Amino acid sequence: MSSSCSGLSRVLVAVATALVSVSSPCPQAWGPPGVQYGQLGRSVMLCCPGVTAGSPVSWFRDGEPRLLQGPDSGQVHQLVLSRADSTDEGIYICRTLDGAVGGTVTLRLGYPPARPVVSCQAADYENFSCTWSQGQVSSLPTRYLTSYRKKTLPGADDQRIHSATGPWLCPQEPPGAARCVVHGAEFWSQYRINVTEVNPLGASTRLLDVSLQSILRPDPPQGLQVEPIPGYPRRLHASWKYPASWPHQPHFLLKFRLQYRPVQHPVWSMVEPVGLEEVITDAIAGLPHIVQVSARDFLDAGTWSAWSPEAWGTPSTGPLPKEILAGGQPPDGDQPHSKPEVQMQAGNLAPPRLSLQPGPRPLDHRVPLEQVAMLMSLGILSFLGLAAGALVLGLWLRLRLGQKGGSANRGFLGPIITVDKRTTPNL
Repeated sequence: MSSSCSGLSRVLVAVATALVSVSSPCPQAWGPPGVQYGQLGRSVMLCCPGVTAGSPVSWFRDGEPRLLQGPDSGQVHQLVLSRADSTDEGIYICRTLDGAVGGTVTLRLGYPPARPVVSCQAADYENFSCTWSQGQVSSLPTRYLTSYRKKTLPGADDQRIHSATGPWLCPQEPPGAARCVVHGAEFWSQYRINVTEVNPLGASTRLLDVSLQSILRPDPPQGLQVEPIPGYPRRLHASWKYPASWPHQPHFLLKFRLQYRPVQHPVWSMVEPVGLEEVITDAIAGLPHIVQVSARDFLDAGTWSAWSPEAWGTPSTGPLPKEILAGGQPPDGDQPHSKPEVQMQAGNLAPPRLSLQPGPRPLDHRVPLEQVAMLMSLGILSFLGLAAGALVLGLWLRLRLGQKGGSANRGFLGPIITVDKRTTPNL
C-alpha cells in the first residue's frame, strides 16, 4: 500500500486506539465523566476519581451501607469485581480515610464489538451507499470509522496510480447514522469498503469489495397513475415517471416491468412495457385492480428495484366518447360498453362466468405494418401451396401417360434400350 494509504490507516488506528479504553485503568474517553465500562463475565477494575493514585479508599454501593472493600484490603484506590454480571451495574461510591466522598463511578457492562454486517447499494451509476449493523449487540456506546479506496490490478505499484485510488473517508450522512455515501464513483471500477466498529472494549473491522455493476438497484418509479379508458370496460391506462434519484441522461436508461391483478384475485399478471406507460387490455370489468411497477438498468446491470407503492384503478363503466361514436366502429376489436357485455342466449338464463385469468392480448389492427405483414405471410403460404399442388399433379399425369403407351413400351426402360436387328440370330 502506498504512503497515502498507510497514512490514513495509521490515523484510523490511532483514533480507534484513542477511543478504546481497555488498557486504561480509569477510562474516560466514552460518555460523561465518572462512567466506566467493563466486559460481562470478566474481571472489572474501578478507579476512584478525584483521588490521588495509591491513596487508600473505602468502596460502597450506592444506597447500601455494606462495605465492599476497605482501605486495608491491599487494593488501594481501586475496586476489583471478579466475573462481573448484569447485577453489578450501577453507581459505586469511594470515600477517603477521613470519610469524605472521593467520587462516584457508574459502571456499565457489555461486550467487545464483533465484525459489523455491511451491505452496499447504488441507486444510480454515479453514487453508492453502504449501511451496516452490529454483528453482536454490545450494549455499549458504539462508533464507526468508515473509509473506501479504489482497487487496482495486482502488482501495480506506481505512485501516481496509488495516489488516485485512496483511501478516502466515507462520510456518514447524516453524521452518526449507520450509513456512508460515496459520491462520484466510477461505474466500471471496483472499491473496497472499510467499516470499523469501536466501543470502550475494543475495535473490529469489516472489509467489503463492491462494484457498481453488481450493486446497482434503482429506486422504484414514481408517480404511478392508473386511469380507466372511457367506453372500454376491460382496459386500464397506467403511467409513471423515472425515479428522481436516476440521472436524466440518454446513456443510462431504465426498463420497466408492470404487475397487476384484480383485488379478488391472488395471482399477479406481469408485462414488460416499452416506455413510461402501458394499456392493460385484459382487466376484469367492474372490478378494481391493483397495479405496481419496478425498474432496472436497461442493460440488465444489478437487480430490479423494489415495487412502487400500489395504485388502484377500475375500468370505465360509461359509454363511448362522442368522437369515437362519430367515427363509427372503434379502432380495435375490443367491445365498448355501449354494447351489452353479457348476452343471454335463448333458453339460457344464467349469465356466463367471468374468467379472472388474463386473456391473450388482441392484435392492434390500427398498425398498418401488422396488416401488411399478415397479408404477405398469407400470400406466400398460398403461393407455396399452389406450387406444390401443381408439381404433384404434373408428376402424376406424366406417370399415367407413360403407362398408356401400349405393348411397345416395356416399362419405363423400353424407349431407352435399342435392339440391333442385323446381329439378331435367325431362329
